[in-house]
Amino acid sequence: MARKIVLAGMTFGAVMAAASGVTVHDRLLPYAFEPLPLGSIKPLGWLRDQLGLMANGLPGHEADFYRYVKDSVWTGGSQDYSGLHEAAAYWFNYIVPLAYGLDDIRLKNQVRRFVDRVLDDQAEDGWIGPERTAATRDLWARFIKLMHHMLENGGQGYVSWGRARSHDMTITLQWLYENHPMDNGPMLLDTMKLLTDGAFDWSYFFNKDVFPVDDVDDIPDLDLPYDFQHVVNLAQALKAAAVIRRFTHNEALLETARNAVNWTFLYHGSPAGAVIGDERISGVSPRRGAELCGVVEAMHSLSYLYKAIGDKTFADRCELAAFNALPAMISPDWWAHQYVSQANQPFSRPLPESPFFNVNRRGQTFGLEPHYPCCTVNHPQGYPKFLSAAYVRVGDNGVGHALLGPSQATISLGGRSSVSVQCETRYPFENQLLYTITAEEPFDFFVRVPDWYLPESSHVRINHDAVQPLDPDAATGMHKIAIPAGRTSVRYVLGARIRVVRRANNAVSVYRGALLYALDIGMDVQSQAPRAWTQQYLSDDEIVPDARDYVVTNMTAWAVAIDPATLAFRSGRPPRSNAAVAGATDQIHVSPLHNGDDDDDDDDDNGQTAPLDNPIFTPGAPPGSITVRACEIEWDCPNGVPADPPSSTARECKSEPFTARLIPYGAAKIHMAELPTMDLSHSLSSVSGVICDSVFDAERAKSMETQPQYQSQTRQYLHQQQEQQQQQHDPTNDREHKTQEQSLEL
Repeated sequence: MARKIVLAGMTFGAVMAAASGVTVHDRLLPYAFEPLPLGSIKPLGWLRDQLGLMANGLPGHEADFYRYVKDSVWTGGSQDYSGLHEAAAYWFNYIVPLAYGLDDIRLKNQVRRFVDRVLDDQAEDGWIGPERTAATRDLWARFIKLMHHMLENGGQGYVSWGRARSHDMTITLQWLYENHPMDNGPMLLDTMKLLTDGAFDWSYFFNKDVFPVDDVDDIPDLDLPYDFQHVVNLAQALKAAAVIRRFTHNEALLETARNAVNWTFLYHGSPAGAVIGDERISGVSPRRGAELCGVVEAMHSLSYLYKAIGDKTFADRCELAAFNALPAMISPDWWAHQYVSQANQPFSRPLPESPFFNVNRRGQTFGLEPHYPCCTVNHPQGYPKFLSAAYVRVGDNGVGHALLGPSQATISLGGRSSVSVQCETRYPFENQLLYTITAEEPFDFFVRVPDWYLPESSHVRINHDAVQPLDPDAATGMHKIAIPAGRTSVRYVLGARIRVVRRANNAVSVYRGALLYALDIGMDVQSQAPRAWTQQYLSDDEIVPDARDYVVTNMTAWAVAIDPATLAFRSGRPPRSNAAVAGATDQIHVSPLHNGDDDDDDDDDNGQTAPLDNPIFTPGAPPGSITVRACEIEWDCPNGVPADPPSSTARECKSEPFTARLIPYGAAKIHMAELPTMDLSHSLSSVSGVICDSVFDAERAKSMETQPQYQSQTRQYLHQQQEQQQQQHDPTNDREHKTQEQSLEL
């Protein structure tokens, strides 16, 4: 069949909102940093390992066996989990950047087969998709010229989910408008306006009189559409104001964008960089779930915001989620994932009762489909899109390393010269980056400096010249380096120290550099054949041997308090004391703590960065750990998960103090990352014994009560932090925004 309408571009993502009746300009505002074409950035080191594991794991094989992709309604099958027909669209959203980031022929062939089949099935009037009648068509997850006609026709097919996420569609329209308008420029602009006029107004939501500062479960008679409360909608909407600003030139949307990020993570953010929400936003309690789809969508929004506006805090937050929240929810071999994860999650198993808003009892287990299948087909977008945003153009003659990590890029500057940048590094596990740059002409190279860096121990060194201190731009965090024509080496070192960030109830989270650290918990791992999200076991023809569901049980104590004054960083790889979920042994080894020095320089004799273990996100693999004095305390377990951290007055050591180890959160598939504190400078004269059982006691858990005071204490603390920031805010530098976190430098 002839293709009736030229398909200039397709998006299988999602959609959002803003104020009705917007004014449209025919010139889009430029990005602060221009993105590079897909495929021009390639992974190196541990990031290449991760994308390789993805290609060989579930993400690279969903098209081969996963029923919602292999037998999708988009390609002539009968399978989808939703009337929105989104499963194959989500899959397509990640398989393209994964295939082209790796330059993987097998994955590229998957892309081509899918596109060819979809286009071959295009309807006579131009409609693309499995729907065969006008009454069943909606604009969710697709783009064709017919959209403009449908929007003009009273918003035909503009469903609620689409109205909540229209900004993702607008990004695609803007790319087409700037790169391939093909005489359709006015139509594309008008489609942006129609989408925005009919969408949910996120500027209304990100208003101090509307935005919920509590767990919405605790707000009676909340008069707010569910579309605003939904955590994935919210994660995608973080970039909405910045997207709309580009074609409306409404500068007030800059404040909206910054408020969106600051308030979301202030009132609903986890220590690992996720938005807490077990389907809808849930405050800051460490026992509530953060959805995996929300993590990867927030990463994409934050990287877009850094590109569009340039505030350094957006990039810092993107890295925090990429190096902590995301890998903690994925099995080391990339065959299993969680639907939700908790900051304090010392085991991963079916619960006797769900503590979540709308997530089942298996939602925090690792598996093929632990809850709604949307995360199975959507979560793999995280690292491929992170890679595609790693480098940017800066002005007419500059290249910037925006999201740090091992990668390389080939860039054309102004169409007149070519630049090649290769970065070898173990970052974020160590904080030294080695660049090899080849340029046909002189240009400016920029490296982003994270907000946590220590100026006195950070520097750059060009070739064999003297070291130079960093002088990052106050707003963007970019440090400028003049690069001559030819071959240049740059050594970039970031000083870091342990940071202790206060949470509610005198609990803390512990960081060093871009990494969050969590209690190292010994674990036992058991697996079984996977179940569907509806709880039935899947048939043999719907699974493959590598796809398994897992139960992870703690084998060492998790109910502990720590003394922050005793925190000490240990470089080098700690002993592999625990089994990892899928991809490591299932045996438990509890070994003595590693006691190394504090030297980050682990280069080999040739000055090259030594490779890390693969997989890296598993206990015992990442270099660097933190030791701390700790003791066991009583900690209740309502609904089968730890209660909010006990208040200071309820803490008493039930064991002699001992030395505990904290490891990178992303490697700790079960973890405690929001820990109560105690002064352990004295010794106990007697030992009372361990209170919280290592093995779950369902009857005991059911008898325990939650702590209703946690949310109010959290809210009071965070309000105090925000008031202090407002008093200290410099109105001459509106781009500088601090988070609520109060850091104690050690």
